[in-house]
Amino acid sequence: MSKYLKINSPAQKHATDLKSDFCLENQGIKHLKQVYWNLPTEALYEEFIFRGEGSIVNQGPMIVNTGKWSARAANDKFIVEEQESADKIWWGEYNRPISADKFAGLVTRMQAYLQGEEVFVQDCYAGHDPEYRLAVRVITEDAWQSQFARNMFIPPRSWDRYKNFVPEFTVIALPRFKADPIIDGTRSDTAIIINFAERLALVAGSSYGGEIKKSIFTVLNYLLPNLGVLAMHCSANVGHEGDAALFFGLSGTGKTTLSADPKRQLIGDDEHGWSDGGVFNFEGGCYAKVIRLSPVHEPQIHATTSMFGTILENVVFDEVTRRLDLEDDKYTENTRCSYPLDYVAGVLEAGRTESHPSNILLLTCDASGVLPPIARLTPDQALYHFISGYTSKIAGTEIGLGIEPKITFSACFGAPFMVHHPYVYASMLKSKMEKHGSRCWLVNTGWTGGPFGTGKRISIHHTRALLNAALDGSLDKVEYRTDKLFGFEVPLSCPEVPEDLLSPEKTWGDEEEYWKRYDGLAARFVENFKLYASGCPDEVAAAGPARLERGE
Repeated sequence: MSKYLKINSPAQKHATDLKSDFCLENQGIKHLKQVYWNLPTEALYEEFIFRGEGSIVNQGPMIVNTGKWSARAANDKFIVEEQESADKIWWGEYNRPISADKFAGLVTRMQAYLQGEEVFVQDCYAGHDPEYRLAVRVITEDAWQSQFARNMFIPPRSWDRYKNFVPEFTVIALPRFKADPIIDGTRSDTAIIINFAERLALVAGSSYGGEIKKSIFTVLNYLLPNLGVLAMHCSANVGHEGDAALFFGLSGTGKTTLSADPKRQLIGDDEHGWSDGGVFNFEGGCYAKVIRLSPVHEPQIHATTSMFGTILENVVFDEVTRRLDLEDDKYTENTRCSYPLDYVAGVLEAGRTESHPSNILLLTCDASGVLPPIARLTPDQALYHFISGYTSKIAGTEIGLGIEPKITFSACFGAPFMVHHPYVYASMLKSKMEKHGSRCWLVNTGWTGGPFGTGKRISIHHTRALLNAALDGSLDKVEYRTDKLFGFEVPLSCPEVPEDLLSPEKTWGDEEEYWKRYDGLAARFVENFKLYASGCPDEVAAAGPARLERGE
């Protein structure tokens, strides 16, 4: 809200009722016009409308348009190079260094930018396990981003906790502040920068809500392994018998959809920790893709798009009726909704389970259409595929992606958020799998019968049937074949799944072309793993694919 308008906003009288004694002045942010402390959802709605940040659509969700920032600005992410963490960070494509001096200068300019302005603060926690939770403060320009933080993290449950809250990490998100590459050493006027020594993350020049949550996920990916906790980019659920399952995968591979199973309790949507005490969710909410969301195949997620408190990003709606059009990709393929976890029926309210995973599912969206829909992995194969992180980036999930999926390898199924070397996470995964007897499956949620543009996407009905059979033990009772290239085991049958689907070469019109493509994919795996082989045991590297011999 402009500092020149002398109009009281709806929440101004109660702006400091939930104020922490650890105030913003302690963090160098001074001379503000007004700070709105820990406003509840209803008050944030009033501020959202008062400030003209967006609209309210059918049955109550907020809806916003984030402009050009409709996905993560992956190339604008930096980590401050400083003595405390420098030798622990996996520097490279995703962890770009920036100097402490440049960071300090940018912080000073952002503090000056805020003088005389209004901000919203949400004090909350990341992590449902009290032993490992992180106290997080999110400072934003916009009311809707404050609601986003409230949805995605875990609010304190009492006035006393708000009053005595001391942040262990702070995110300052200023969409309208522009970085200057010449002054700040950034790539563009957008910058996402994390400083582990200062316990501070900056999000400048981007309105995309995902930057806030992914910044904190990156922080936890650095901190928790140092405490013996495996930080994971995965969704998780648990059956009535206490059989937990993890679903690893990049955005668009089906983590959210497949883990939201009415027959099982959802632990969390996207980010988890695996400690000696079990599995716990980092978040208090979900951040799901909603483009072409089906009320039949994804009923639980679809229901949240018409709930008060949900935030919809870049979804098209009718301005007269206020009804949504989830089919329309006018703004982006990466339409999103943020909602509290308890909006999902049957969610595990505690956000954690003492059960250890019985099954681990590595979800890959194979745009080349050659991988089987499911395969059982040995422990070494599990590590090989976990480190490889093969999938296809789906349109809209990052700035610059086109309509056609882009084949990629993303270490640990979340390389942009992994701060340590991939084998740090992989070795922890192996030790926990061995200790608790976890089984691992590779699940293809991509194409069959040909690559993207020729084949068709594997039916979610068939994928669910395969997952159900893996989780309930039905796949233990069928015969398997050994894959000629990758060596993993592929079931020959599964209830409710056509047998031809389990043998992908039979779904292609040209079997010779299938094997040519499959061999080409194996070659990509081999070449990609060279990046990590020197840091991995020989048996893991040996668990990769073989190439076809000439004449095969």
